[in-house]
Order: sequence, then C-alpha cells, then structure tokens
Amino acid sequence: MNAQERKDLLVAAAKVRLGIIEGVYHAKSGHPGGSLSSADIFTYLYFKEMNINPQTPKDPNRDRFVLSKGHCAPGLYSVLANRGYFDVSELQKLRHIGAMLQGHPDMKGTPGVDMSSGSLGQGISAAVGMALAGKLDNKDYRVYTLLGDGESEEGQVWEAAMFAGNHALDNLVAVVDHNGLQIDGTIDEVNSAMPLADKFRAFKWHVIELAVGNDMAQIAAAFAEARKVSDSPVAIIAETVKGKGVSFMENQVGWHGKAPNDEQFEQAMAEGRITRMGAETDEAFLAHVMGQVNDQSAVERVADTFKMVYTPFHGTGYKLIPEALRRLGMKHVICVPEQMVIDGNFPTVVSPNPENPEGFYLAIDLARENDCLLYTSDAADDTPCVD
Repeated sequence: MNAQERKDLLVAAAKVRLGIIEGVYHAKSGHPGGSLSSADIFTYLYFKEMNINPQTPKDPNRDRFVLSKGHCAPGLYSVLANRGYFDVSELQKLRHIGAMLQGHPDMKGTPGVDMSSGSLGQGISAAVGMALAGKLDNKDYRVYTLLGDGESEEGQVWEAAMFAGNHALDNLVAVVDHNGLQIDGTIDEVNSAMPLADKFRAFKWHVIELAVGNDMAQIAAAFAEARKVSDSPVAIIAETVKGKGVSFMENQVGWHGKAPNDEQFEQAMAEGRITRMGAETDEAFLAHVMGQVNDQSAVERVADTFKMVYTPFHGTGYKLIPEALRRLGMKHVICVPEQMVIDGNFPTVVSPNPENPEGFYLAIDLARENDCLLYTSDAADDTPCVD
C-alpha cells in the first residue's frame, strides 16, 4: 500500500463514519458503536481487498462478504453507498417504513448485500457455506465475514469454525471486531470467549492478531498475509475501539445501540469532518509551508505535534470550522501562510506573507502554549472545504 492508497483509504473511512452517524441519527435508532469500530475494516475490504464491482453486484465470480454481526448494518450500508452500490442519500432513510435500508441487512432488497443476517452466529455459518460452494464449483472467489467479540460467545460460531478448519477452506477469511464491549457490558463481565486466537487455532485456522485494528497499515498487512495462506481458513483478530472516531462514543458501552440527539449529532459530524479533512492532507502541504519560512526544523516540530490541515477555507467551511473546533475544545486557529481573520469565538493568529516569517514563529509559540490546531488556507482556491 503506497502513500496515495493509504490517503485514499483514510478519506474513504472518514466518509464511511460520517455516513454511519448520519444514518443512525435520522433513524433515531441503530447501532453506532460497533459500526464505527469496524469502519476501517469495512473500508479496506470494499475499497481495496475484495474483487467487486458495484455495477454488477450479482457477478457469480465476485468475492462475497457476510456481516455476521448484522446489527452493525449502518457500517455496511455506509461503505456500500460510498462505494457506489446506491446513492448516499439512502442513508438518511435508514429504518424508515418503506425504505430500502432495514435495521439488519436484507440481500433481497439492498444492492451489494450478499447475505441477510442479524441473528448472531448465523452469518459465519453462511460464509462457511459460500466458501465450501466455491471449492465444490472450482471457483476462485474469496469469502469474507465480520464477527463481533460478543457474538463469538455463540456456540454456532465454533461449530462453523470447526467445519471450516476440517475442510481446509482457505478461501475464507473471518475478521473479529474485538472492541471488548457488547450490549450488556464488557465481554469479561458478560461471558468472555477469550482467548479467541487460541480457539481458532484449535480449530485449524491460521490466526493473525492486530494490536491496533483501526490502523490501516496493520489491516493491509493482515489481509496481505491472509492471501498467502493455503490449506486453512484465516481468522483476523482486530483489537479495535468501540465508537472509534467520535470522542464521546469511544469505549462507551452505552453507544452500542442508541442514536445521538441533535447536539450530539452536530458534534459527531463536526469531528468526523475534521478527521476527513485531515485525511485529505498530502505531503505537498508541508512543502508549501516549509517554503514560507527559513527555519525548516521549526515547521517540522509543529508538524510532529499538531494536526495540520491543508484545505480551502471558504463556502460552508467558513461557518463549519470555527464551530467544529470550538466543540473539539480548540482555543486557537493558526492560519498559515495566507493572511486571514476567522470570525469565531476564539482568538486568531494571522500569519505573515512569505517575506515576513516572524509571525509564523509567533504562531508556533502560541501553538505550544495552547491546545490548538494549525490550519492553513489557500485563498486563491474558492472550492468549499466541506461538501
């Protein structure tokens, strides 16, 4: 995975998270926590790993995906919409009467859904059947399934695992979203299925453990390793963060299955948009800023410490960014290199022109003293920074 691919995947994952939040909010119900913890895995599967084409969703030679933890349908729907299986506007109709997107995946009514699921433990069984069918038909498609760690308390999971191992289904990859929380509390408090890795190994699976299951590089390495395995199915145990990407949802069991209110929705979307803009940053930005000052090391020190966003500050972004930053607890916005005053509820440092870098050093000092975001804007570009 090169730098551009990683950037594209991070941007896609940010969009998937925004879709999850939007869908659950408009539904006034649903499961955001596990959907958000799985967003990076969903993104890598649909934007990089799987052999799929949204234009031919029933292609018999396509790779298959089964969402075994079917209650996390908001995550699946968001990645399908962002991948082009249907319009993203459908996400706002989640769980509405007469709408396409039901509370759990429906293979008959939703393009891109390969298996209806919801009853925990049954999805991996369906995936095992698909993998076996591929072997019997001499097909080279691969089958992927995503489980929860709470779901792994179901006995049917291990019956399916035993069958897959005994039949050496090396075209099957099961990913366990191990975020440590389920509807009634932590998995340790309820009925822990740990050690998951040892259990899968006992059933003749090749096991890959991810220390940071929300890290795109680790996800990529895991799936690359899985493709090299023969004569056994693969289990990827991914240590994730429930509610990942929304500060007040992270590691909070209460966000397993409820929708945000209006204020929470605004905060979650603001955080998600900031993350998206950060993901859109490229190396050209640092070169652009470094070209404005004589002391390159000073810029590098700031780059190591603060999140730097290079995106136009116009259109809807003019009103969005100050409010989003305020909600995120940021005290200052530091604009480099264009002179700009932001109409917000916090002080602003306006950086100098390229011939006068002293103001940039002032910005560095202020950044070190306060919890702030270093923000750059190109006044020559009037493209809105947020769609």
